[in-house]
This record gives sequence, structure tokens and C-alpha cells, in this order.
Amino acid sequence: MKETPIANRLQIGIFGKRNVGKSSFINAITGQNIAIVSDVAGTTTDPVGKTMEIKGIGPVYLYDTAGLDDIGDLGKKRVERTKEIIKKINLAVIISTFSDFDETDEALIHDLVARGKNVIVFFNKSDLQRPDEEKPPILEKYGIRHLSISCLSGKNIEEAKKLIVDIGSKIFVEKETIIGDIINHGDLVLMVVPIDLGAPKGRLILPQVQIIRDILDNDAIAVTAKEREIEYVMENLRKKPDLVICDSQVVLKVSGDIPPDVKFTTFSILFSRHKGELTEFVRGVKQIDRLEDNDKVLIMEACTHHPVADDIGRVKIPRWVKQYTGKNIIFETNAGPMVQKDITRYDLLISCGGCMINRQEMLSRIDEAKKCKVPITNYGVAISYVHGVLKRALSPFPYERSLLDE
Repeated sequence: MKETPIANRLQIGIFGKRNVGKSSFINAITGQNIAIVSDVAGTTTDPVGKTMEIKGIGPVYLYDTAGLDDIGDLGKKRVERTKEIIKKINLAVIISTFSDFDETDEALIHDLVARGKNVIVFFNKSDLQRPDEEKPPILEKYGIRHLSISCLSGKNIEEAKKLIVDIGSKIFVEKETIIGDIINHGDLVLMVVPIDLGAPKGRLILPQVQIIRDILDNDAIAVTAKEREIEYVMENLRKKPDLVICDSQVVLKVSGDIPPDVKFTTFSILFSRHKGELTEFVRGVKQIDRLEDNDKVLIMEACTHHPVADDIGRVKIPRWVKQYTGKNIIFETNAGPMVQKDITRYDLLISCGGCMINRQEMLSRIDEAKKCKVPITNYGVAISYVHGVLKRALSPFPYERSLLDE
């Protein structure tokens, strides 16, 4: 469980105003002093994350956040950082008290429900405050389950855990399989993995490892080779591969080296459907044909990394898109899980595969792009498109392939 990537864990956010006991609640349900507790309002500044396992759910990631009623210029920035966490989480736990529950809590609930989040409300400090006979109407309006607790005395903490398990265990976090729905028992899957400057020393990157595991979990056979070994591998296989998966950077070469009747795609395209919406990315990629001189494109990296000399997002994609369009396009980069750019300024968003963020966060990015009416696509789809092989790379996905003819 400790080795489970954060992106694959149920993500739980603890929200509420200052000094209602958010940090105390995390310590109470984990049985550890994970979060700093103080009587001083505003002790928690930036969101703090902690990996753990909850019996009945499995691996989870807990976020302790700053108070939603923080004040001052710095406080406003803390609140904005807290609101960013909403995009990541699958389950929101709101901590309040009977006397402190007000329009701030209600506004948060409205926002969470509008985003389709699961919500629980715990009224803390019940050992000090007499419970109101009438619960806030908003809880009944949205059917939100709630409980009176005391982090200090331990009242109903076990019941709170059970409630989290009851709701959390039913939440869909990630798709169960990456390629299990497009391969069969005994299929031979050839993966083409280039070893370049961006490859980590001594290991494969996470998407490649996850797909190997997924192939084995589905009782298929995984064969791995570098791009210059394809011809040798194909000559020595007793049968054609049932599926070939390659890194997007070598998609043009690989598509020409394998028989046209063999299904073919890329790691990034597979993750675009696993983490987000392949359909939306295919629709968005056609915006590349509409780009004009001085249009702006935002490259969205979900993780922070040290760019290499021929970085895929910062160097190769801009070069390939400019070559394809013949236009003087302006490229900018947003690095890290938080989108700090105003996306309405851009004519196209190109997101990475999102292997380091969860599906919920990627879907939030897609939803935000839709609201702002800015087309969005991803690395793998865009690279295959500008190389003229996207139809081929979508051969396992007939519906998405048909969208290119619309």
C-alpha cells in the first residue's frame, strides 16, 4: 500500500474555517500527530498532504488545508491554494461547529456539489457546544451526511471513520484497467520504449511500468524493445503483435515499421483516456489547423521536472507544431499540478499525459477548458496529429478515430 502512487489513491480533502479543528480531526482519525495543532487561528498555511491506509478503503491521500476564512493578502493566497485542492479530491470532509457553521460553509458546499464531489460534514467540539436541534437546511437539501463529534474527547471518532469508509469505498478513483478492454487473454503486446536523455537512469517511466503490469494482470504477454530493434523483433516473433504501443516521440518511425493491419497506439494516448477524456482531446487537436501567427498555446505539465536539452513539452512539441502549421505561434508553459495561468488567454491547451496527477484533477482541467471555451488536447494526440499518423494511432478506438472525419 505504501508504494501506491498518490495519483492512484482516494484523495480526501479536509476543509473548514480557521480553528474549527481540521488538524485535530486528521490526528484523531489517523491516531498520529500528523498535523500541527494550536489554539492560534491559521496555524495551517499551505495544504499539507499525507499518505495513509484506511481499512475498508485502502490507500488514501489526506489534505489538511488552510482556513477558508483566512484574512489579509497572504490569507487570500492561502484560501486560493485551498480551493485548488478541490480540483484534486474525490471526497470532501467539512469540519465546522454548531455555532460557527455559516454562509462560508454553505458556499463551500454549493461549490463542491456543483463540481460533483462527495461531501461529509462533521460538527466538532460537541463536548463544548450543545448541538442544535435543527441542522442547517443545506444538508438536507443535498442529502449530505453529517455527524456530531469531539476530537478532544474522542466522541464519535470511530463513527466518523466508519462514515468515511462507507462513502469513500464506493467512490470511483481510477479506471480499473488501462488497456484491459482492448486486449484479450494471450495477446502479444509489443511496447517500443526509446532510451533518450529524458529516460530515468536504471528504470522505466511510470506509465510504461503501469502498462506492463496491466498487460500481465490481463493474462497477456508483454514484449519490450527500443525503436531501432523493431525490425529484428518482428522477424523473430512467431506471430504478429496484437497491439503495438510506442512512445509518442518515435510515433512516426514506429508507425512505418509495423504492418498496417496491426493495431497501434501510444502510451500518451492510452493515458489520455485513462486519466481524462480521449474524445475531448481528439476534438481539441483539430484546433491546430486553425492556429494563426501570434496565437498562443499553453503547454500544461502536470509535474515539475528539470527540462532536458530536447524536452518533449518545451522544445519538441513547439517545434513540430510550428513546422506543421508554418505559423509563428507563441508557446508558454505551466509547470506543476496547479494551473497558475489564465487559460482564457490561449487559443489551445496541450496537456501532458498526467501520470503524476489523478483522474479527478485531469477532468477538472478539461471541465475548466470547456467552461472557458478553449480547446484542449494532450501530448500524444497532438504529436501523432502533426506527424500525420493520428488515425493510425487511434486504430484501437474506432469512435475517436471517426471524429477526425467530422
